[in-house]
Amino acid sequence: MAPRVGKRTTLAVLLIGPAGAGKTSVAKYWADHRRVPTAHISLDDVREWVRSGFADPQTGWNEHSEAQYRLARRTCGFSARNFLANGISCILDDAVFPDRPVVGLGGWKRHVGPGLLPVVLLPGLDIVLERNAERSGNRRLTDEEVARIHGRMAGWYGSGLPIIDNSQLDIPETAHLLDEVLSRSIASPPNW
Repeated sequence: MAPRVGKRTTLAVLLIGPAGAGKTSVAKYWADHRRVPTAHISLDDVREWVRSGFADPQTGWNEHSEAQYRLARRTCGFSARNFLANGISCILDDAVFPDRPVVGLGGWKRHVGPGLLPVVLLPGLDIVLERNAERSGNRRLTDEEVARIHGRMAGWYGSGLPIIDNSQLDIPETAHLLDEVLSRSIASPPNW
């Protein structure tokens, strides 16, 4: 990746997208290749810290899964603020829905801070279905669920947030494009 403004700057980035978009893979790669210390914080990883009594959203979104989601988001936000206060950039990843204010961007902004830069990864449905098929455990969703989530993510179009269609891009290419998008976002932050 070519040096970009975003590679030298301490940042807080929220990578949004459906299951199978490549959020975690891109976030890890991007964090690994920055010139400043950078942490990767995955909301799913933090949610899964709960072992006994884990409220798996795959069994249905209810008050318990929502409460655990909110707790994980607060924990991620606290971690991000702590890293940022110590000069360490963060990239967080989560499947934020544009039509769910309860678990939407407002909570992320509240917990991380107003400097958070959201970017949407939104490859085509065929790609997310293919990538989801390679997953295992509670991270693998049914094709119907993936299609439903992907359809809801289309709500990000017209939101003003930067969107990367990484259907034809590998992880390093997507990370490079993320750097470019972040450089533009730093120069002219999106309204959200």
